[in-house]
Amino acid sequence: MRDLTAALVQIKPKLGRVADNLVLIRQQVTLAIEQGADLAVLPELALTGYFLKDLVPEVALPLESPELAALQELSRRISIVVGFVEVTPDFQFYNSAVWLEDGQLKHLHRKVYLPTYGLFDEQRYLGRGDRFRAFDTKFGRVGLLVCEDMWHLSAPYLLAMDGATSLVCLSSSPGRGVEEGELGAAVAWRNLTTAMARFLTCRVLYVNRVGFEDGVSFWGGSHAVAPSGQIIAAAPEFEESLCLVRLAAGDLRRERISSPLLRDENFCVTQRELERIHRERSS
Repeated sequence: MRDLTAALVQIKPKLGRVADNLVLIRQQVTLAIEQGADLAVLPELALTGYFLKDLVPEVALPLESPELAALQELSRRISIVVGFVEVTPDFQFYNSAVWLEDGQLKHLHRKVYLPTYGLFDEQRYLGRGDRFRAFDTKFGRVGLLVCEDMWHLSAPYLLAMDGATSLVCLSSSPGRGVEEGELGAAVAWRNLTTAMARFLTCRVLYVNRVGFEDGVSFWGGSHAVAPSGQIIAAAPEFEESLCLVRLAAGDLRRERISSPLLRDENFCVTQRELERIHRERSS
């Protein structure tokens, strides 16, 4: 593992306009390179926009698409994480995120938890992913999450148990509610990311989008959390932004020495009790 500078690339994608969004993404990633970043993280569905509904088949991209190939080529200069709608050879559609590094597709994650409450209706149009896997990068072992995935405690836990030292969450979170004079969605997300960082002693990078779609406003507020649970960098709310944050490997080492929570985690007990619960509920 080594130190890195990450760029939280908080953009305003255009709904259904893949070509325009690709231009925007390449511009922002190039700017991140010029500012010395090693990693650029973009929001959920950055290439397509969020409230796609029946547009899903029109904007979906296979992994071999020219659009992803262009970003893979750019990843020779900087590692890139980006969200898009993926279409498989058998015409299944997924809300996916990829980690691109050194000109290669390093890891693909398909969003597992598709929200169907409130203003969300993802499961009507998209298939569900079926796994959470950590993977090795030049910056250490990483786990990818897409928005709602983060709200299911088992997901970040599994990634941490699989060795992830950094959790990267791509989001398209609308601004909703008010809590003590602050935006309710912002308070909820900050509470979640800081708690996960502290309990799992992991770094957390959260990147949300901005802009309007279908009458809904996305609030931005992308941020980075140290393994101590402290927010160490944050983008503004409701504005496009490129927020740089320096992540030192030594900070992770110190926190895991002082708070050896993962060392003391008894995975066998967790596994055994989950199997028991499953048996009892199934009987």
